[in-house]
Amino acid sequence: MDTFLELLKYTVPSFIMFVATYLILKKFMDNEYRKQMLELRKANQKIATPLRLQAYERLILFLERVSINNVVSRVNRQGMDAKLLQSSLVQTIRTEFEHNISQQVYVSATVWETTKIAKEEVIKIINIAATQVPANATNAELSKKIFDIVLKLESSPTQIAINQIKNEVRQLF
Repeated sequence: MDTFLELLKYTVPSFIMFVATYLILKKFMDNEYRKQMLELRKANQKIATPLRLQAYERLILFLERVSINNVVSRVNRQGMDAKLLQSSLVQTIRTEFEHNISQQVYVSATVWETTKIAKEEVIKIINIAATQVPANATNAELSKKIFDIVLKLESSPTQIAINQIKNEVRQLF
């Protein structure tokens, strides 16, 4: 019995010391891990923040380029008929969108969805205007019809999307 008590006298304090050391080291290692993860996030933000801002800028540029006023004046050429103008406008918008499709990685799902909706709404306006002009209409007639439809809207689809992007950028930065 004396031997057992002698053994307990040495093992219990050693065990307590082991557990205390283990808990202290574990807490220290957890804190170090958290610090490293925070440093890694900071380093990633230094890289990601400029990329995100650039993505917002590119989406605004895309929306400005495909806004009705800009795309019609840029694509409309002398000698085009309404059908050719319609197909050129739609093709230009889709091509512009395809060039910016990778920007969805850097922006929120809401901004990306709003951008897609704006693109589709602009195409829809062009297609509706094309159905409301005669089959042999000129590019000037189609352009006028497109602008008439846009004037009836409260705000353009591209402007709504641009405002959404600006709001998100203000919230984030």
